[in-house]
Amino acid sequence: MAHPDRSTWRQALNAGLVAGIVSLLLSLVGMVEAFEARDIIFELVPMGQLLLVLAPFVLAVSTARKAADRSPLARLAVGLLLGLVCGALLVAVRLIGEAVNLRSVFINASPTLYDILGFGMALVPGMLLRLAVSAVAGLVGASLALLSDRLRGAVMQAIIWLVLLGLLRDLMVIVVDRWGPIRPVFRWLFATRGLTIVGAVAVFVVIAALVYLRGGKKTTKIAIRPPKQQRVVNLITIGVIVVILLLLPPVLGTFFSQVLDSVGLYILMGLGLNIVVGFAGLLDLGYVAFYAIGAYTMGVFTSPELGFFNLTWFQALPVALIVSAFAGLILGLPVLKMRGDYLAIVTLGFGEIVRLLALSDWLRPWLGGSQGIQRIAQPTIGSLVLGNQMQLYYVFLAGCAIVAFVAWRLKDSRLGRAWMAIREDEDVAVAMGIPPVATKLMAFAVGATFSGLGGSILAAQLTSVYAHSMTFIVSINVLSLIIIGGMGSIPGVIVGALALIGLPELLREFAEFRYLVYGAALVGMMLMRPEGLWPEERRRLELHEEELLAESAEPAAAAEAAAN
Repeated sequence: MAHPDRSTWRQALNAGLVAGIVSLLLSLVGMVEAFEARDIIFELVPMGQLLLVLAPFVLAVSTARKAADRSPLARLAVGLLLGLVCGALLVAVRLIGEAVNLRSVFINASPTLYDILGFGMALVPGMLLRLAVSAVAGLVGASLALLSDRLRGAVMQAIIWLVLLGLLRDLMVIVVDRWGPIRPVFRWLFATRGLTIVGAVAVFVVIAALVYLRGGKKTTKIAIRPPKQQRVVNLITIGVIVVILLLLPPVLGTFFSQVLDSVGLYILMGLGLNIVVGFAGLLDLGYVAFYAIGAYTMGVFTSPELGFFNLTWFQALPVALIVSAFAGLILGLPVLKMRGDYLAIVTLGFGEIVRLLALSDWLRPWLGGSQGIQRIAQPTIGSLVLGNQMQLYYVFLAGCAIVAFVAWRLKDSRLGRAWMAIREDEDVAVAMGIPPVATKLMAFAVGATFSGLGGSILAAQLTSVYAHSMTFIVSINVLSLIIIGGMGSIPGVIVGALALIGLPELLREFAEFRYLVYGAALVGMMLMRPEGLWPEERRRLELHEEELLAESAEPAAAAEAAAN
């Protein structure tokens, strides 16, 4: 095995500088200080300190894996150097901060941050300990790179679960208080902040073992069940999932129900935009317009404040969906011949036009202008008004189930295949006889309908609608969750909404840094998993075509070598 050469040391040095810059960024934007109060392991591993070692750890794993042709000792040395470089940058910032007032430029460069960087110790011991901790983080990351893929995956997933459980400890208390029998187990696993040391070890061992054993199952022989037995298994699985979803509000309580409502709203919008972007390949940056149109239509037809109509929510819902679909057709007509960046710019303009019209004095008698529309009707079933967060959860759940079923059926239909053909190559699709006008208009109309449904439910949830909340960033959020979950994947939309909407809602400290996390997640996804968290099978095969061809070529090469 080769020893490290200059290129390897240069690569380690560059990775260390990147890790140090990332750690500095997290420190100077305030994330480290904001999360220092949260413990992952009680009085042992604060989240703020974990953020400081995250970058050298991750980059050490990546850099050491790239140096696979080097000896194990050389790869460990690469991780050690990387960690030392990262720690040196953090030490340099503390030294500069002690000599110069950095708060005139970086408001979060506070004495509290310097205490965190130095572990609350004096200058010299704190600097030495910071260097040591960063070096150990790089060394541990490089050590993981020496393990097999199966064992490394088990360890990484165990670490992720440890961090999530430690962060969500305070919220889990709300659920545990409702379930007396599991309180002793909870007290054994969790301390007043984060996990206990014993609980952390138990969680790590159990999750790592489960992931490792699961990874050992080889799918060389597929068990084929009789059709009738397979239908029974599918029905039982669906039934269990439905029962769990129906029981969530009374089990989790009001706060978690509100979080699930937010996730449900973005699932509805994500499923609609997934048809436009994921299925048909039409980049729509003005998707928030249809969400606003659905909400405002519901307000116009149900609010007694305007005095035009006084319909119930269910009576006005078909009207809101029809108006949203019609708006999708209107947007689709002028952009039929546009592609790529030009299409994105035009749709972005459409979204801004809708927002400005809703704010204008011209439409104020009908849409309320900057005052919006209040007293919007809520869904009613007989004498029951679905008005609180726990009750509206079922409305969001029903909407998500219907929309997901429609999207699933459309995906493999003739129309869905036509959408995907246009996404792959519009000229070839036209040559095959697919009508581009009707196909694109259907994509815009169906996507707009789903978004209008989300806006209608949100208007009922808030009993009001304001144009100030219908901004361009809503479209970006929906597009982000589709990319994170997996473009064109229906389960990916759900996973993306849970990751990008649900998790920041649960961790209020993330609220200020949500878009920073979005950007970091998108960059990480593009580099490490461009197909998404739950990708569509076709897209996964396309993005990993070279790897699959290499794997298929290995047995053939081995057979040829054996024959020779």
